[in-house]
Amino acid sequence: MLSGIFIKKMPPCTIFKFRHVNRSRSRMGIMTETRVATQDDAALISAHREAMFASMHIAEEDVLETMRQHNESWVRRMMREEKYLGWIVSEGDRPVASAGLLILDWPPHPFDPAGEKRGYLLNIFVEPEFRNRGVARDLVERCLADCRRRKIRVATLHASEAGRTVYERLGFHATNEMMHVETAQND
Repeated sequence: MLSGIFIKKMPPCTIFKFRHVNRSRSRMGIMTETRVATQDDAALISAHREAMFASMHIAEEDVLETMRQHNESWVRRMMREEKYLGWIVSEGDRPVASAGLLILDWPPHPFDPAGEKRGYLLNIFVEPEFRNRGVARDLVERCLADCRRRKIRVATLHASEAGRTVYERLGFHATNEMMHVETAQND
């Protein structure tokens, strides 16, 4: 089940530089490689998004399949427009995790009275056998570092129960967001 948006209050901007590929050993000793996602990764990102929602048991399989199919073209388009940045973590040739950062136009707000952008972290997924090894934390830190590089001071996300503690440890907190979803009409 999705919970409220989390907002990260960020310190003044710091510039971070990442190599295209970063090799690291996680807290549990696995050797992984993290790289920037490309449009060619849209199918993988979409499959991870589907698996993320499936693990939360919030929609039927056919709904998730439709979402995955439509998500692929959306990811490609957002990447072309430079509004979606992603990272893929692999162990050898196997992708084991991914995360995305969506750059949103946003009006100035009391949290950032001069800013016109907001970061939205999404599609954070780690294969079950790689969880609790610091992989998700590393991906979220990359997203936040990119926000800082772009001088984006507010970053939000929706957290699953399983991910909530990861985000809270990184300084995110729950907000008062509410949601309305229109009921689908059969045409």
